[in-house]
Amino acid sequence: QVQLVESGGGLVRAGDSLRLSCAATGRAFSDLVAAWFRQSPGQEREFVAHITARGSPYYAGSVKGRFTISRDNAKNTMYLQMNSLKPEDTAVYYCAAGSFTGITPAGYDHWGQGTQVTVSS
Repeated sequence: QVQLVESGGGLVRAGDSLRLSCAATGRAFSDLVAAWFRQSPGQEREFVAHITARGSPYYAGSVKGRFTISRDNAKNTMYLQMNSLKPEDTAVYYCAAGSFTGITPAGYDHWGQGTQVTVSS
């Protein structure tokens, strides 16, 4: 079993930056694919980015060029650096981990509790 805890959310202005962290405990996190999803009120959970165990990233088109996903396996931690934030990035951001890459929530077995990101215009 893997436990995931997100941190780093907050209230920022459009154009600002924010870095989210996801700390993992339990089963070897370094062996798993890790991902970020986000969910706004009334919307389905949306894929943001994933990173393989070896560190290869993949991004949703809406965040490519603005967000950077990374991981430090020695620290069992994953990050999401978010630059040039927009009001439409406002959501609860969740980290997830699983055995395979994918862009749907169903593909991930382990989830954090989420951290709120609010971007004001």
